[in-house]
Amino acid sequence: MNKTYVSTRNHQDQINFYQAIVQGIGDDGGLLVPNFDFQKLDLNKLVQLNYVDLATEVISTFVPEDGKELIHQACLNAYGKGLFPEIVVPVKKAGDVYVAELFHGQTAAFKDMALSLLPHLMTLSLKQLKEDREVMILAATSGDTGKAALEGFKDVEGTCIKVFYPLDGVSAIQQQQMVSQEGKNVKVVGIHGNFDDAQQFLICNSIFYFVLGILFVSRNTIQGLGKSALTMLAGGAELVARAFVAFALVGKFGYNAICFANPIAWFAAIIILIPTLVILMKKLKKEHS
Repeated sequence: MNKTYVSTRNHQDQINFYQAIVQGIGDDGGLLVPNFDFQKLDLNKLVQLNYVDLATEVISTFVPEDGKELIHQACLNAYGKGLFPEIVVPVKKAGDVYVAELFHGQTAAFKDMALSLLPHLMTLSLKQLKEDREVMILAATSGDTGKAALEGFKDVEGTCIKVFYPLDGVSAIQQQQMVSQEGKNVKVVGIHGNFDDAQQFLICNSIFYFVLGILFVSRNTIQGLGKSALTMLAGGAELVARAFVAFALVGKFGYNAICFANPIAWFAAIIILIPTLVILMKKLKKEHS
């Protein structure tokens, strides 16, 4: 059976499981949902399995038929290497009710269950799609989600994560959990403001990351051609642009200007870098013609 995913807003082409994991949300802003009938599983067999095997059996029903072993390895990395107790989700009886305890993860938050697995699903999906790139997660949090995300992505090869949180909007314990986070691929930034301010900053910057990409490529190319002084000039343009925002725009537009300080600086740099690169490439081509 061909297992594909579509958007709830019906303006997204069908994609497979790995594409859905990497894409995250539909091109049209809708949720990505399965476009196939769910497979029926034997509950009596499932209850006999440990958590890693149980998760593998359930999740593998959503992936291509040859993906079960990949899912098993991802579940093993997430739940089977000492990050959780031997019984990942203990079920306790309280009177006539059975309670599943979801607080035995690294941060004692139920979100550990999903965020411990997500980075491994993302990296295996990129490999299946033959995309050789790093995953960067940008998150704005008002509490436990940030710490759970930091722990989940900590030291997972091929990923990095940056979490923004409001300095006065989280508890002392939550703040200490985040600022003391270990890991070579994690970063935590406290901001003066609330959750919406953090989210606004991320959105205003992330939509211009293509400009930052152009900046990096052009700057590195020019440096590779032995013209480092020109790249320093572009760096100076960035500094001037940031100063302009701080002294001329913040007073008038406030926090909105701060959110666009980085993109404005990036544009200032590529205004110098792009023409410089074009001239150097033409000169190089002429020398080798």
